[in-house]
Amino acid sequence: MASKRKRGDFYLTPSFRVWGPLCAAWVGLGLPALLALLAFMGPGGPTMSASPRQDAQAAPQQNVAPATATGGQAAPKPGPASAAPTVTSPPVAAPADDADKSSPPPEINVRQPNIHTRPIMVNVDMVVVGITVTDPYDRIVTGLEKDNFEIFDEKVPQQILTFSTEDSPISVGMIFDSSGSMADKIEKSKEAALQFFKTSNPEDEFMLINFNERPDLISAFTSKFEKLQDRLLFVKSGGKTALLDAIYLGLNQMKKAHSSRKALLVITDGGDNHSRYTENEIKRAVKESDVQIYSVAVLEPLASRNRTPEEAAGPGLLSDLSEVSGGRMFSVEDPSELPDIAEKISVELRNEYVIGYKPSNMVRDGRWRRIRVKLDPPRGLLPLQVYARTGYYAPTQ
Repeated sequence: MASKRKRGDFYLTPSFRVWGPLCAAWVGLGLPALLALLAFMGPGGPTMSASPRQDAQAAPQQNVAPATATGGQAAPKPGPASAAPTVTSPPVAAPADDADKSSPPPEINVRQPNIHTRPIMVNVDMVVVGITVTDPYDRIVTGLEKDNFEIFDEKVPQQILTFSTEDSPISVGMIFDSSGSMADKIEKSKEAALQFFKTSNPEDEFMLINFNERPDLISAFTSKFEKLQDRLLFVKSGGKTALLDAIYLGLNQMKKAHSSRKALLVITDGGDNHSRYTENEIKRAVKESDVQIYSVAVLEPLASRNRTPEEAAGPGLLSDLSEVSGGRMFSVEDPSELPDIAEKISVELRNEYVIGYKPSNMVRDGRWRRIRVKLDPPRGLLPLQVYARTGYYAPTQ
């Protein structure tokens, strides 16, 4: 036992002689701090101990007798206030691998799928062409048969594999011009757009892009045109005309369409004067897509026209884009005619002849291949006009 020295009624242990001065310093901090220090110091000074969980785990592994106090005597039993239930850890069973290392591992049979030594070929080379036929009075001609059509791919006749005339679902993206020059035509243009939506079928879906100085996707594809109608009513006119940028955005959004038949309807009053994309870039994008473009050019009467070179070239640009895609371009001088034009386009889209063929030239060279559709109408009919896409880019892989 450590020696003790009597000072009055108190005995100072050696450890207290070391920690005493420190306690004096803590007195200045108040009684609570002093009590916390004494609790930390304990009967024999501060000690570091592992967590109870670690002690419980270490005891059965080391198999050592309980710790004793100084001199080998047993440690005093804690009082009732600090007593804690004794936790006896159950014996840990040895892992199965250690218990019987000599036994072989269980046999595992893994079934592997058959590996194809040759690539699987899938027929994805069908070219689909939508065709519109009109008479000399620009009326839609229906009732023609498969035998009335011939199709040529790079001047080589092709075998028509599929032919249909039914009103199949279609995905239409509307490109609506709200630039400053549309101020006196925008209300009639809105009426035209709404008339086009009203003539739709329940299976059709629509997308709406508004543009002036930049294009804005107002609504993604939806079959409920009432949503587009409500949003279109709040469109205001102002700013310049980024027509090419709007068409590019429309072509990009058409990749999300759910129908195999796709078309863009462009309602504008003139050419582009604020786009980042060039005319050649947009023409190539139209050729690479399978989207028909129908455009409506809302022009001022010839006597009152005072247009910039870009605006004067607008109808020609729209005509080129529409022709190469198999659509049509309509010029309108009287805005009151817009709703009738929109309804006419809707009727044309729903009365197309759709022809599919597999090109005889299967070389994947990525070249532009021209298409020509020849019509052999029944006897007694007047000369008819055929509208179809002018070509396509061959695949590259």
